[in-house]
This record gives sequence, structure tokens and C-alpha cells, in this order.
Amino acid sequence: MFIVPLALTIYAFIDCLNTSEEDTKHLPKIAWVFIILLFWIVGPVVWLVAGKNRHNRAGGAGPASWQPGRRRQWVAPDDNPDFLKSLKDDRKPQAEAEAEEEPGRRDGGTSPDDKTPPTS
Repeated sequence: MFIVPLALTIYAFIDCLNTSEEDTKHLPKIAWVFIILLFWIVGPVVWLVAGKNRHNRAGGAGPASWQPGRRRQWVAPDDNPDFLKSLKDDRKPQAEAEAEEEPGRRDGGTSPDDKTPPTS
């Protein structure tokens, strides 16, 4: 009978500390911390019922409503089309620069690796 109220108090205390000031209802955050710690069993229950703005997932208040076209789960980089597209975009300028240097190398022109200065 001692462990359940203690666990509830610890959970409510951590939840209160992790909640932003804008999401607390009725009282300032510091007042909720004191209520949770001073009123050992009643304080955590009151915090969980009335102390925090709870966002309803079905009501559209979750991350999906902020960015409707975004995925809801974390995606590995090799499965993320936006990341793969950015890799292709990064390679284009490098490929163009190499393509410009290539004809000079085939014609026997100088390259940045040549040690001898050009003769005139």
C-alpha cells in the first residue's frame, strides 16, 4: 500500500516538471509542484485530473494537425525520400565541376595535380 501512492506521486511530480507553463491549468506550475508534494495522495490525483491541458489525439490536436503532410513516426534516413533527394541535390554541383575538368585532362591540359608550370 505504500508503493502505489509513492509511484503515483513520483509520476505526477515528473509529469508536472516536464509540462510547460502554458499547458498548466488553474494554478502556476510551482503551485502544482507544492500541491503534489505536500498533499501526498490527493495532490497527484488532482494534478492528473485537473492540472494539465490534455491533448485529445482524436480531436486533431496532435503533431499531425501541425504538419498535415508529414509522417507520424520516425523514418530512417535511407527510407526518407526528402533525405535521399537532398543527397542527389548535393551531388549535382560536384558532378558538374568534375564534368568541366574532364575535357582538359583528356586533351593533355593541365590539372590541379600537375607539378610543372605551364610553358608559353
